[in-house]
Amino acid sequence: MAEVKVGIIGIGNMGSSHARNIYQGKVKGAKLTAVCDLDEQRLQWAKTDLGEEIACYSTPAEFYAEAEIEAVIIATPHYDHPPLAVEGFKRNLHVLIEKPAGVYTKAVREMNEAAAESDKVFAIMYNQRTRAIYQKLKDLIDSGELGEIKRTNWIIDWYRSQSYYNNGGWRATWEGEGGGVLLNQDPHQLDIWQWTCGMPVKVRAFAENGKYHNIEVEDDVTAYVEYENGATGVFVTSTGIAPETNRLEITGNKGKLILEDNKITFRRLRTPEREFNKNFEGGFGSPECWECKIPVADKNPEHLGILNNWLDAILNGAELIAPGKEGIKGLTISNAMHLSAWTDDWVELPLDENLFKAKLDEKIKNSTFVKESSQTSTMDVEGTF
Repeated sequence: MAEVKVGIIGIGNMGSSHARNIYQGKVKGAKLTAVCDLDEQRLQWAKTDLGEEIACYSTPAEFYAEAEIEAVIIATPHYDHPPLAVEGFKRNLHVLIEKPAGVYTKAVREMNEAAAESDKVFAIMYNQRTRAIYQKLKDLIDSGELGEIKRTNWIIDWYRSQSYYNNGGWRATWEGEGGGVLLNQDPHQLDIWQWTCGMPVKVRAFAENGKYHNIEVEDDVTAYVEYENGATGVFVTSTGIAPETNRLEITGNKGKLILEDNKITFRRLRTPEREFNKNFEGGFGSPECWECKIPVADKNPEHLGILNNWLDAILNGAELIAPGKEGIKGLTISNAMHLSAWTDDWVELPLDENLFKAKLDEKIKNSTFVKESSQTSTMDVEGTF
């Protein structure tokens, strides 16, 4: 197979970007043949900007029944990712889903099971895994350069105005999106966090709904986690803080890594802390510390990196950068943070998936929020991810 016929379900902000990249020949081995969207205006955009040769469908059922495709990209609102992916596997298609993997892990687990039963390539759009700074971070941790992790801290802000939330009736509602900053803005950070530092075993979170915006879901979260080895972590995030902060600190036995402003600083201990603690007899004192500037490449393939890697895996068996089955990990942390805030209690992993789903259903059923919505339009997403 020299070329893969690709279809896209959902051609809003991200789906239209993927469509343009494929149509313009930026994804080697991919040929865009069909798109699907419920919005007639988006289909008209496709006919005008992508050409009449691209088949357009107004429902996923039509799309799956009639489109000439061998692979599908799913770029719809979050709830639809698992069922549309499952249908794709049933139809013997390769699948790439946008982040997050879904809204609740029970549905994502069913999607992963469907993927495992097929022989098709399943990926998720975790484009930040392609960033050189996170590739280097993972290498430093995996190689043992930092030693055993003792503490992690991430402060990550994504400032959003009220007009952002007003754009589209589904956004920032329990029924339409299933959550706020944790589910919309933070899937990348939660993935990178677990990808480099591992999964926590215990979570305690505090989430405030509509603290800075007229929305019913969380826009400000502070969470504390514990890891199996006794390490701890703090994750602080908001869409109501300006100027924004994006600072990750990971402290290990051999020093501390600080990621900020697209730079990595390694405060490297000449003597590992546990060894120094055991042997030093001078009372006051600390290990000698060297501040090292870690070189980071300037190559960041982002979305095109994931798209090309997915096609390379389909055509040549390349190893996936972001396997779709791993989407459940970051979502598990997100679900645990939500559940902890909703129950005002600790949540231990593995997560009680049925309890989370029941609590989410309660949120949807009891919602009295009336959303002020402006006309839906496709926004420029450049620089926001």
